[in-house]
Amino acid sequence: MLPDLGEGLPEAELVQWMVAEGDTVTLNQTIAEVETAKAVVELPSPYAGTVTALHAGAGDVVMVGSVLISFDIGGDDAPAPAPAAESAEESAKAEPNLVGYGAAPRGSARPQRRSRAAAGAHVSSSSDTAVLEAAPHDAIHLAEPDRPLERPRSTPPVRLHAKQLGVDLALVEATGASGLITRSDVDAYATRVGASLTAAVPTAQPEPISDLRQPSTPGERTTRTPIRGVRKHTADAMVRSAFTAPHVTTFLTVDVTATTELIASLKADRSLQEHKIGVMAVAAKAVCLALARHPGLNSRWDDAAGEIVEHHYVNLGIAAATGRGLVVPNIRDAQDLTLVELADAIRGLAETARAGKTSPAEMMGGTFSITNVGVFGVDAGTPILNPGEAGILAVGAVRRQPWEHRGEIALRDVMTLALSFDHRLVDGEQGSRFLVDVADVLREPGRAMLLR
Repeated sequence: MLPDLGEGLPEAELVQWMVAEGDTVTLNQTIAEVETAKAVVELPSPYAGTVTALHAGAGDVVMVGSVLISFDIGGDDAPAPAPAAESAEESAKAEPNLVGYGAAPRGSARPQRRSRAAAGAHVSSSSDTAVLEAAPHDAIHLAEPDRPLERPRSTPPVRLHAKQLGVDLALVEATGASGLITRSDVDAYATRVGASLTAAVPTAQPEPISDLRQPSTPGERTTRTPIRGVRKHTADAMVRSAFTAPHVTTFLTVDVTATTELIASLKADRSLQEHKIGVMAVAAKAVCLALARHPGLNSRWDDAAGEIVEHHYVNLGIAAATGRGLVVPNIRDAQDLTLVELADAIRGLAETARAGKTSPAEMMGGTFSITNVGVFGVDAGTPILNPGEAGILAVGAVRRQPWEHRGEIALRDVMTLALSFDHRLVDGEQGSRFLVDVADVLREPGRAMLLR
């Protein structure tokens, strides 16, 4: 069955099969690519055996819990089918514990629930008992071997959400397919016990419209595009952000000649050539330094709890252009990284995104974002906040133009910065001071040596 691939998303679109009926596959071999509202995800095979049926085609939207693929795992080493009278516990013991899918359910620790199968889909006996959840964890065993205790089964994003809420998953009742704890289960429990924190979910940017356009015939005057996947999620998130957080955008044009000269000198250093240090890395470092002095830009508004949650770390979102559009993975604990390490992290995120390998987890938990509109030759814009974040900085193009310098007119490298912020959390003075601090580092990168 299609597993829950993160954040309790109810469906995914099948991008392509990597196997065909009759193929022999090994355990954990990639069998398909599916696209959620967050990212393209590779699905590993839960069995070693032969593919007997594919229950969906490329482009189909499949509900979580619906049958996706059937296997023949017959052979001397295959687990024998459980007799009808055998308990669910005995049947579950025959299932493989696949890395990436979680341990099989045991006994009556959680009630068995009917999975949402695709209409008219035929389920083979081998796939009837398969438990396919994307929850990479191991079972926790008690000291007594005959009393195994399994960790509550959930996906990594749900476990992160529960951690941020302060919720113990062992106390949460599961309603998902095959006893899987979903995000809504955690929220329902948190509401009952009065837990307050909610997770900040960064948003991915829209995929190119050409990827989803329906084939058209010559002479057609319109083209209809399905609203789904990344585009649907982005639209929902942007509307929620635009009409929830009061946006304010402030601009500042700065002479960054000293930064471009620094970058040129670093590129000339043979020991640093492989690190590809650019303006974005310096801007990222400047943002981390400025956030330490202006924590209001590194916080979020918790409406349910009536609290402002201030982060003491920086998960820095970096917009990355891909064939599917822009995605915004984040650099964890960016405040602890050097300029070289930030450059490497930005490069790594971009390469992973372009390869279509960015996971949903990598786009979760951001606290502040940077978008580089300058790479498209744009000077400035008014970026919309990622839901749950207080600020986003747009970095414009570096242009060589006449500029006042030491009382004279000279050709200088000039760049415009645009900062959008949540006016509930940040007032005009705080936003302006933050932007000036970022600009000061770009104007005189040596100032970074003086900041903490």
